[in-house]
Amino acid sequence: MIFKVYYQESIKQVPVREKTKTVYVEGDSEKDVRNKLADRPYNIEFVTPVTGAFLEYEQQSEDFTVLEIE
Repeated sequence: MIFKVYYQESIKQVPVREKTKTVYVEGDSEKDVRNKLADRPYNIEFVTPVTGAFLEYEQQSEDFTVLEIE
């Protein structure tokens, strides 16, 4: 399953909408995705599954790439 992760680049950074970034990660669950990103200095705001029509819409974006982290 693919998840969309909203995050700030630094764990010390306060969440500000204008500075929020997104990344797509493949994982089994939200917990799995958070564990995969644990070694990165991200301040994760929100993790949401991307499926169906929402996934199709996101795939149309030229910025759509899925991180494959083991």
